[in-house]
Amino acid sequence: MVAERCAGGRPRGRRVAAVSLVALAALATGCEPGTAEGAQDVPPPVRATQAAAPTPSPFLTAPAPTTEDAKPSTAPPPSPSASTAAPAPAPTTARPAPEPSTAPPPRVLMRTGSESERVRELQARLRQIGHFGRNPTGYYGSVTADAVRSFQAKRRLPVTGSTDAVTWQRLLAMTRVPTAAELDPPTERPVAAPDERCLKGRVLCISKKSRTLAWMNDGKVVSAMDVRFGSEYTPTREGVFEVFWKSRDHVSTLYDTPMPYALFFSGGQAVHYSADFAANGYGGASHGCVNVRDKKKVAALFDQVKTGDKVVVSW
Repeated sequence: MVAERCAGGRPRGRRVAAVSLVALAALATGCEPGTAEGAQDVPPPVRATQAAAPTPSPFLTAPAPTTEDAKPSTAPPPSPSASTAAPAPAPTTARPAPEPSTAPPPRVLMRTGSESERVRELQARLRQIGHFGRNPTGYYGSVTADAVRSFQAKRRLPVTGSTDAVTWQRLLAMTRVPTAAELDPPTERPVAAPDERCLKGRVLCISKKSRTLAWMNDGKVVSAMDVRFGSEYTPTREGVFEVFWKSRDHVSTLYDTPMPYALFFSGGQAVHYSADFAANGYGGASHGCVNVRDKKKVAALFDQVKTGDKVVVSW
């Protein structure tokens, strides 16, 4: 049919061939009408999928070789949802947990309930720097534990109330060696002027006013110590008595409490050491006895006093 439209119905072989080639080229390349004129003078166009490589110019450098990342992917294009998804986070390497410390805790040297000359030194040193507000007793009670906590907190040490090796060394570095008067002061309060009944012979002269006991021989004070008395419901009797029984390791049968170094002078009332007095001070009271909080002093007193020695309790 193409040949019939050309001149007079006689197909011209070369013309028909050229027109066929142009038509085929137009269909293959998608060219617009009119672009096929003179197509017989040029070689047939190359399909888009088989483009010829350009002739290299002697003035251009050769292109860099294609790397693996530049190769076209043969995988299907990603879906829209995949292209907008956030990239997966890079895997992180978990840090190993720190190993617990294997260092042993500092060794405890003194704690509540301890009783020794070292405790007395501890109390004297704490008093030097304002953490212990009373005379040393040698007994580690609640007052001493509170003083140690105060010292530990101020020095940013573990606040335990017990004296471990670290606390003790820090205290030693901050204080001096206590004097004999600091370790064994006569009393916390001044000794009262002795009652006139105490001026002759061997007398335990006890003053409720000054809360002191003075062991006297013929008007001279041999030793003195702090004491406390019974409450208003169990008062300590006043008057002149004598020691009628000594019991070194006595335990109260009425209250089931220890009464070491007991010197009985009136019924069940006695002069004796009190761990509660040593620990808690004047915050408490006895059941009528005369409590001593310095164990060392009352132990020496127990050895010196004899049965029959006078006892004077007065205001």
